Amino acid sequence: MVRFLVSILLGAAVTFGLFSFMAFLIASGDRAQEEQLENIVVEVNTTPPKSAAETRRRVPPPPPPPPKTPPKPQAPEPEANNNQGGIEFNMPGVQLAGANTGLSAPGAGFGRDGEATPIVRIEPKYPIQAARDGKEGWVRLSFTINEIGGVEDVKVIEAEPKRIFDKEAKRALRKWKYKPKVVDGKPQKQPGLTVQLDFKMDGGR
Repeated sequence: MVRFLVSILLGAAVTFGLFSFMAFLIASGDRAQEEQLENIVVEVNTTPPKSAAETRRRVPPPPPPPPKTPPKPQAPEPEANNNQGGIEFNMPGVQLAGANTGLSAPGAGFGRDGEATPIVRIEPKYPIQAARDGKEGWVRLSFTINEIGGVEDVKVIEAEPKRIFDKEAKRALRKWKYKPKVVDGKPQKQPGLTVQLDFKMDGGR
């Protein structure tokens, strides 16, 4: 009986000692953590550290050069005669009211009354194939001079040989310029005029 009591008391004393030791260890660990937390220093730096990178400013591009002044247009050169390769054109006067008229000075005005007079005559081109074949001929044309001196309503009346020189003769006649007929100080349209364009080689004269 005595042994039993002694065992119980001894066990209780050992258990109490163990609990006390564990409580001491826990208390000392918490204190060490608190000391470590107290030693932590938090630094707040509001100024950013200086960077070694250089700040590059954007330089605006130079202004574009002023546009160059366009060259002044040159006056068109007068159309040259097409007498090449030994080819000759017979350019007779135009039949105006039964009379042949010659060339008048360019730029003549409309102030005085008078018949139409030619100012600019363009010689027709000699067709290449006709020149190679040595063909000659003529084309008789009818046309109208309008109120501003231009040529219109060009038609072939007769040609020899046919359809060889028609195209070039009509093309050249449309480029002719006239001082129009003036009646009472006003330019008049003059239809029903005729002209003959001859196509001849040098050797055929």
